[in-house]
Amino acid sequence: MHHRHQAHRTDSARPHSDLRSPLGELEQVFLALARRAEPLTFPAHLVCNEPDRAAWPVDRVRTHLAHPSTRAELREQTWRELVHRAQTLGEPWDMVAVAMTVPVLRRMLARLARPAHLERAEVEQEALAAVAVTLRSVDAGTGRLDRELFAAADRAVHRLVYAARRRTARETGHTAAHLNRLCSMPHLECGGSVDELGLLDRAVVARVVDVAEARLIARTRLDGEPMSRLAIERGVSARQLYRYRHAAEQRLADHLRRHLRDL
Repeated sequence: MHHRHQAHRTDSARPHSDLRSPLGELEQVFLALARRAEPLTFPAHLVCNEPDRAAWPVDRVRTHLAHPSTRAELREQTWRELVHRAQTLGEPWDMVAVAMTVPVLRRMLARLARPAHLERAEVEQEALAAVAVTLRSVDAGTGRLDRELFAAADRAVHRLVYAARRRTARETGHTAAHLNRLCSMPHLECGGSVDELGLLDRAVVARVVDVAEARLIARTRLDGEPMSRLAIERGVSARQLYRYRHAAEQRLADHLRRHLRDL
C-alpha cells in the first residue's frame, strides 16, 4: 500500500511550465489540501478493502482509485460518494471531485490531435469545465460515474478542436481565395509565390499591413514555417500570434475585395 502512495508523490512532480496550465494549477490546489498539517481526508474503506487507517488524504485516495488493481465496485462506490459530496457539500469537495479526474484527463489530452494554434491551456480548461458542469448535474446513482465525467470532457474537447479546424480552414481559405483571384488578373503580371510577396509589399506600401505583419504572413503562409517557432522568436504565445496574423489577414482580405470591386 505504501509504495503506491510514494509512487504518486514522485509522479506528481511536474515541470514548472506545467504549473501554468489549468490542470497544473488545479493539481497544486488539490495537493495543498492533501498535504497540509491537517490534510483533507476521505473514508479509506470505500476504495480499499483492508485500509491501514480509517481515512486517507485525498491524494492517496486518488492514487488508489486510479490503480489497475482497484476493483470496479470499489471504484464505483468511491465515485458515488465523491459526486454526492460535491453536489451536497460544495467546496472543497466539488473541486476535489474534479481534481480526481486530472490523471485521466492528462492521458486523454496527450492523445488528442489538436491544431497547432489551439493552445493546450484552452483545451485543458474546456475539459475541466465539462467535468465541472457534468458533476453538478449527473445522477449520483448512475453506474460508472467516472465514465460520465470523462465522456463529457472528451466530447467537449473534440468539439473545440473541430471548431478550431473549421475556423482555421475558413480564415485560410478566404485569404487564399482573394490572393489567388488577384494573382489571376493578367494586368498584374502575377503568378507564383514571388508575386504573392509582391502583393504583400504593396500592402505594406498602402499601409494595409505593417512590415512585421507582412513578414509573419509570408513566413507562415508562403514559406510554411511553424507558428510555434515564430512565437518563440517573438516571446509570445502561438495563440496570440495566430490572432495577430488573423487580424492582419482580415485587413488584407478587405483590401483585396475592394481592389477587385474597383477593377
